[in-house]
Amino acid sequence: MKKEKAPRNKTMDLSRKEEDSLAKQSIKLLAKVSSDFVLNKVIYQDALQAIDFLPAKSVDLMIADPPYNLTKNFGSKTFREMDYSEYKKWFDSWIKKTVRVLKDDASIYICSDWKTSIAVQEIASKYFILQNRITWEREKGRSANNNWKNCLEDIWFFTKSKDYKFNLDAVKIEKKVLAPYKDKEGNPKDWQDNGEKKIRYTSPSNIWTDISIPFWSMAENTNHPTQKPEKLIAKLILASSDEGDIVFDPFLGSGTTGVVAKKLKRNFIGIEREKEYVALSIARLASANEDKQIQGFENGIFKSRNS
Repeated sequence: MKKEKAPRNKTMDLSRKEEDSLAKQSIKLLAKVSSDFVLNKVIYQDALQAIDFLPAKSVDLMIADPPYNLTKNFGSKTFREMDYSEYKKWFDSWIKKTVRVLKDDASIYICSDWKTSIAVQEIASKYFILQNRITWEREKGRSANNNWKNCLEDIWFFTKSKDYKFNLDAVKIEKKVLAPYKDKEGNPKDWQDNGEKKIRYTSPSNIWTDISIPFWSMAENTNHPTQKPEKLIAKLILASSDEGDIVFDPFLGSGTTGVVAKKLKRNFIGIEREKEYVALSIARLASANEDKQIQGFENGIFKSRNS
């Protein structure tokens, strides 16, 4: 039975019966398949098994949010913290499998925390070209009595080759102009006046402070313990893919990558091993047929946090 929720609580949760019904809409791979077979489907399977069956050179963009090296419950299973060398072996075991499925001009984004970042950079650099590291402020960091409160996470940006997409104009940031300089003719110098405020569109940096973690009054919120915000994933998808491209997520979780890909007119392939999250992904994907909004992204512009 579903728990009673407060009137403004929009968190998506499912009954056991709903989970069973939705999970039946997923697929499992037992042999190599074509792109058409897996396109816009949730694969209910362990990534280490399923990746081997995906078509070669079919993916334009991979966004991976693997378990960090922390003990954490994911549905019915627990990912347990490992010795650093063991975690590196586990990370290598799946990342090397993805090389085959990526197109030559593909981009790769890998999420991590500050501790796991060391392994990500070391292992992924064996297979891909490192382009940058994005650090974003996770404002819900937990406090500590004998350490600094952790409020950041990393996203490592790799490419398969030196030939890759980066759509700068799609991710430029709107900033308020505090000193509106004018040229000799009295025209705005590198800024615009839209009648309400003076603004400038600037290139985004690799430090992001405008991201809100999903919470109970947001329609995208679920009970997944490490859910990434739609706005965060939207930046990656817009920057490194075009409409109609295929976005791949080997650790789909509650489905954010697939949902955002759908809202932004991309295709997706997602793998998730937990039935609860497979069902959540499919439910959220169905909702995205009607609701195309991404909180914090309006009319092609990324807004400031909580706007």
